[in-house]
Amino acid sequence: MADELDLLRRANPVPSDDGRFHDRPLDQHAERRLNQLLHSGRPRRLRRWVLSVGTAAAVGVTALTLLLSGSATTPAVAAPRPLQIESGSTPVPLGRIAARAAADRSQRLRQGTHTQTWSLSMTAGPGAGRAVTVPEERVVRWQPDGSSTELVVATDPRRPGRPVITGADPVPRTVEDGHVLSRRTFPPSWSDAPPQATPPRDTGRLRAYLDELDPTGPLSTSQLLDAVSELLDNWTLGSRENAAVVRLLADAKGLRPAGAVTDRLGRPGQAYVYEDTAHAVRRMLILNPVTGAVLGLEDTVTKDDAEFGVRAGDVMSYSAWMR
Repeated sequence: MADELDLLRRANPVPSDDGRFHDRPLDQHAERRLNQLLHSGRPRRLRRWVLSVGTAAAVGVTALTLLLSGSATTPAVAAPRPLQIESGSTPVPLGRIAARAAADRSQRLRQGTHTQTWSLSMTAGPGAGRAVTVPEERVVRWQPDGSSTELVVATDPRRPGRPVITGADPVPRTVEDGHVLSRRTFPPSWSDAPPQATPPRDTGRLRAYLDELDPTGPLSTSQLLDAVSELLDNWTLGSRENAAVVRLLADAKGLRPAGAVTDRLGRPGQAYVYEDTAHAVRRMLILNPVTGAVLGLEDTVTKDDAEFGVRAGDVMSYSAWMR
């Protein structure tokens, strides 16, 4: 146990001097920091222990996670199928999307976000089973005085209007789509550190901005995708910021164009795939083909793992960002 605690202390996923965690409860970004430990190349046994810590943190941080365990348990919300590339579609290079985004002037930068998320959590060990988080929609809006509001509702984009699951009670129960899970107002808060600081519009400064979100070193392609996700969980980007993001992605190694796809909200997009072979995960980034805005990010398992009860093709998580 001492080794694992030392690992977490060195990783320091929620630094005490980080302004993002002042004056408000911890959010899903703390969980993301813990989950980043999975991509550190550490021994498999230790990485699995950290995963269980990350799952527990999700319960404590968001109070919206449903944990279903036991070998005979069937997940109450089935994992969605992976998004499929449209047959015969022509992949569009990221450089071309970047050029289109640079010419677009239709969108303005706005602090705050509107997202839909879903994820599959896992624990290892005898009798362990799979767990799902509540499909939820989150809207964050900031006011001129620095205060903000957050509304989180239960939703399942696969079955609009159908019940979903909440883990807020001791016994999991169904709630209707659109049911308010939480509604919070935060007092004025300012920070000049990312992600609360205004994102820059040029590629070089944006790279430095995203590097601050993960101070472990130069960002790998997978870490860059995580950093962009964290940015989008805090800001709705304007046209110039979108162009800067796409230019950065165009330089990322291993992110290849895959073709046209319709995302989980029914929006047409272009898919770009990164194969994280070290961790058996396929990451699909979806961009608006005209504006370059990031529409979604989906992670899919590429290798069976009997200990966790996952199979190749299982969706681990997805996020969909809206304006």
